[in-house]
Amino acid sequence: MPRLPLRPTPPPPVPHRSAVAPALSVLALALVTALPAAAQSTTTTTLDQVIVTGTRATDRTVLESTSPVDVLTAEDIRRAGVVNGELASALQALLPSINFPRQSNSGGADHVRAVQLRGLSPDHVLVLVNGKRRHTSALVSTDSKIGRGTTPVDFNAIPVSAIKRIEVLRDGAGAQYGSDAVAGVVNVILDDDAEGGAVEASYGLHHTDVEPIGRTVSDGQTSFLSAKAGTGLGADGFVRVGVELKNREATNRAGFDQVPPWEQTDANLAVQGQRNYHLGDGQSRDLNGWFNSEIPLAGEASLYAFGTFNQRDTEGANYFRYPEGSANWPEIYPDGYRPVSIGENRDIGVVGGVRGRWGAWDYDASLNHGRNDFTYRLRNSLNASLGPSSPTRFRTGDFAFDQTLANLDLSRGFETSAAFHTVAVGAEFHNEHYETGAGDPASYAVGPYTDRPAGSQAGGGLTPQDEADLDRDVASGYATVSSRFGEKFSTDLSARYEHYQDFGGEVTGKLAARYAFSPAFALRGAVSNNFHAPSLAQIGYESTSTGYNAAGQLVEGRLLSVNNPIARALGATELEPEEAVNLNLGFTSRVGEHFDLSFDLFQISIDNRIALSEAITGDALTDFVDANFDVARIESAQFFVNAADTRTRGAELVGNWRGDLGGGSLLLTGAWSYAKTELRNVIATPPPLAALDPDYVLFGVEESNTLTDAAPRTRAQFSANWNNDHWNLLARVQRHGSARRVFDFGGGFQPEQLYGAEWQLDAEAEYRIGTRWSVAVGGQNLTDEYPDLSNEDIYYFGNLPYDVLSPIGSNGAYWYGRVRYTF
Repeated sequence: MPRLPLRPTPPPPVPHRSAVAPALSVLALALVTALPAAAQSTTTTTLDQVIVTGTRATDRTVLESTSPVDVLTAEDIRRAGVVNGELASALQALLPSINFPRQSNSGGADHVRAVQLRGLSPDHVLVLVNGKRRHTSALVSTDSKIGRGTTPVDFNAIPVSAIKRIEVLRDGAGAQYGSDAVAGVVNVILDDDAEGGAVEASYGLHHTDVEPIGRTVSDGQTSFLSAKAGTGLGADGFVRVGVELKNREATNRAGFDQVPPWEQTDANLAVQGQRNYHLGDGQSRDLNGWFNSEIPLAGEASLYAFGTFNQRDTEGANYFRYPEGSANWPEIYPDGYRPVSIGENRDIGVVGGVRGRWGAWDYDASLNHGRNDFTYRLRNSLNASLGPSSPTRFRTGDFAFDQTLANLDLSRGFETSAAFHTVAVGAEFHNEHYETGAGDPASYAVGPYTDRPAGSQAGGGLTPQDEADLDRDVASGYATVSSRFGEKFSTDLSARYEHYQDFGGEVTGKLAARYAFSPAFALRGAVSNNFHAPSLAQIGYESTSTGYNAAGQLVEGRLLSVNNPIARALGATELEPEEAVNLNLGFTSRVGEHFDLSFDLFQISIDNRIALSEAITGDALTDFVDANFDVARIESAQFFVNAADTRTRGAELVGNWRGDLGGGSLLLTGAWSYAKTELRNVIATPPPLAALDPDYVLFGVEESNTLTDAAPRTRAQFSANWNNDHWNLLARVQRHGSARRVFDFGGGFQPEQLYGAEWQLDAEAEYRIGTRWSVAVGGQNLTDEYPDLSNEDIYYFGNLPYDVLSPIGSNGAYWYGRVRYTF
């Protein structure tokens, strides 16, 4: 979102519909629980599902875990009503502790969206596939609000049709899995059915009242097609393969352009009253493929292999350039223009290994390779310094990240007179490589028209000097013991040493325990220390972007590597790893076969939080760079810093009730999450920067807002799911808590807004036709709720009426239909 300081005339007031949403939500849930049916069905539950995440014990269930674990089945994910088969959307719909905002006008975040767990940064979540570490994206989220400055795992590159179940460990687990497992671990277990398959197709769209423009629109048309099949290999082997095709059209919730006062020339006023900006999802096209396999060998050994592939082409939004201005040539765009960013994203992950038994020990040896390639392009742009002959399409840069891992894990169980223990030891070696490539020469050229901005509009290309080529080796070893002392007491004890070539070694440990006072009540707790090493992208990434300054004018900004001489002259230093201490205390309760409840309190203290600095702007910066460095003019600069220490405290509640009703089975689920982050020991402005201008602040209110309260502190949901032999009826109510946006435009002007809590109602009805076919209709946000309108300091003269902070998004109601055939 742009930096927008001036106070235009606000739009006319509109009625807010949130007041009716809770009442309609309760009514929908009542209808689900009251519907009769003709046949009895067995209630399904994940409480007795044996988990494989967070413990080495082979018999732990969800409620018996020493740390909180959520288990989501393939059916849960399929019925989450996800838009365009997005895994991250399903996780947010099903788990209040997860946040997945739909950002717009946010640079790379328009193409790769990030997931938060427990209110922390996206790179504090470790993602596993079949228990093996998943690689991250090559693209740094630099222009987003949520996840700003991180290199997240791209959840939406994992095909939803490939999933058997997902286990989400809501606790630190660095001693068990290594770096990044600060907030928790998401373990995606792939489908391993040896026979049968499924074909599924869905179509949906947004149909909504866009109140700032007084229109009802239908857009965001979405089609999804998936197919998968498997066959057995030998006595116990299998191979299963699948493919997905996804297509989504754009949405737009921009308002009518009032044209800023400083842009009000006759030529520019000719576009007044039009929708010149774009606010919403960009167009996207996806091709996904996946496989999972196992081949039995002699004895008790087997070979296994699995992998995923994603090719995604996406479009993102950028700010409008008015017809008469230094960033335009009327000979090219007589009516002005809005550049469109294009992302070409290719993602591949492949794992192969062998596992079996060697004497009393189980072993698992594997090789794991993952790679993400991202090419950034622009269309409908220009390089104004090149004059009226400037090209209008550019390739602004190439980004690649790959990691290769080798693992060896050994485990065995043994029994003593008082307990049963599972001991595991292992070692891991992995190499990481990050590389960027320069854009087209025209994307960064400084042309003969020196009074015009240089470089492609909406993001100048990487220059050859900006290119990065970094790699490092990481080695680790671990030991863990999972023990059960009788029927009441169980523990997990882990330790790991991990050595980074560029940062040195870190020792992490975890102790978790659970004591069952009775069959109906158990207490659990955990203490651990964890860490997150700066990514290679955070060390080596550089880019150019466009934003607004305090006078409302477009300026070119540079994100500088901490190794860049300009950044060092401004006070940048080497990044240090983030170090965390996690505390968790909670209880679980199961009353008979109908009701269960879990409640957990947690605290996560993190030192050396990595974040982007504030944007350093003004004549003092420009004059300093011009006088000391032979580079193109820099009007704004940022770089990564170890900004502050933080402390996050929160609580999570999950309850389920299951029983028979109306000839079918009813499952009621309620969940609530709260997380509050506070800053401690904020970094001081370095002397070199303060010497340029005493008003410069390295880390101030805007970036502090990113780490603390830009994401909702609370989220809650209540769902009712009723099914019998033919019907499955689902209603889900979500409450997204308030979020706060703060800007710093300089000169003491720091506008902010608190966006209030929003209610969301989702529902789906599915009918099974025989044993193979099923059809479903449903919707998300059925009451067509929107976030609060942005205030007059932020909404930029009517163009951007909604912010991107609320998880409810700004697309309005979404309706869909689905057909599925199994064989």
